[in-house]
Amino acid sequence: MLKDKLNYFSRTEKILWLSSAAGIVAAFAIFDRAQYLTLAASLIGVTSLIFNAKGNSVGQALMIVFSLLYGLISYTFAYYGEMITYLGMTLPMAVVALVAWLRHPFKGNRAEVRVNRLGRGETVLMWGLALAVTVGFYFILRAFRTANLIPSTISVTTSFLAVYLTFRRSPGYALGYAANDVVLIVLWVLAALADPAYVSVVVCFAAFLVNDLYGFFSWRKMECRQREQEAVQTPLGPELPGEPTGEKSA
Repeated sequence: MLKDKLNYFSRTEKILWLSSAAGIVAAFAIFDRAQYLTLAASLIGVTSLIFNAKGNSVGQALMIVFSLLYGLISYTFAYYGEMITYLGMTLPMAVVALVAWLRHPFKGNRAEVRVNRLGRGETVLMWGLALAVTVGFYFILRAFRTANLIPSTISVTTSFLAVYLTFRRSPGYALGYAANDVVLIVLWVLAALADPAYVSVVVCFAAFLVNDLYGFFSWRKMECRQREQEAVQTPLGPELPGEPTGEKSA
């Protein structure tokens, strides 16, 4: 049992997490050494991503904690868009995603969610909602005199796509977060120009970017494996009730 737990993560995943954590700690020691909240949030965030890459709902629980801490960090630099996005959208959606992942385990395995694929109609709906959220938040953020308004607004768009796809259990969630990571790297580089302590946040999101890209490929492999296992189980029979391959259910 202990051996199985130790081998839960692959060698690649262990190296990825350790190198990410080491980079975050090193950046904190060099550029910050004061904002321990940033260090804690970064380590919790990168840990959540490695669990998410496995389709494990523990990742969503950790994302809830990260959203709370990151919202506070964003407030310190007047990135009200980030604060509102994470506290008002990412955090509640992480709660919804946690419930969704727990309700849809693959073959009863709570440590692995059943991968879903969005239909064409839902994809169009998702982009329509993203457009509406983007326009709405632009005016909200402008009213709050948000620093770096345009990148902050784009961050809202990528965050919405990421949390929606996470809730729907689509491999594309990781690409949504990767796009968000790129925007956040730009935002915090701009912040670091004013205060070098924020370099540690830049390193944090650079580590997130690598982990999210890994998460996408991990989910694609997981999706193929799940389909193969279901095909072997029911080669000529009907699809499993309630959770068919390529499902569109909530």
